[in-house]
Amino acid sequence: MHKIAIPTDNGQVAGHFGRCPEFTLVEVNDDEIVEQNVIENPGHKPGFLPRFLNEKGADCIIASGMGMKAKNIFDDNNIEVVTGAQGPIDDVVKSYIQDRLDTEENLCDHGADGHDHDHEHGNCH
Repeated sequence: MHKIAIPTDNGQVAGHFGRCPEFTLVEVNDDEIVEQNVIENPGHKPGFLPRFLNEKGADCIIASGMGMKAKNIFDDNNIEVVTGAQGPIDDVVKSYIQDRLDTEENLCDHGADGHDHDHEHGNCH
């Protein structure tokens, strides 16, 4: 069983990982969605969200974009990171399960703000 965390905004992958309004947690077993829950983002504090999502049982993060510091913390907690995702949550999860998720680049909508962004891709399968 996998638990995937996705930063979301109105049912879509949010453009900014840390400042998304909510996270959708999706449990997947045998390539089938078992359960899906939406939780409020508890706040954007340095280093907090990777640990918070780890405590929620996430072993994979699918995001549009993510800074290097967050990715490193996820790596330290043995949580795989997939970046470059966009679109409706259901479509993203189904594409991911079918190994068809387009993750060509780390999509950061705030690149000019001095954040260091990672452009590598993980695979949670």
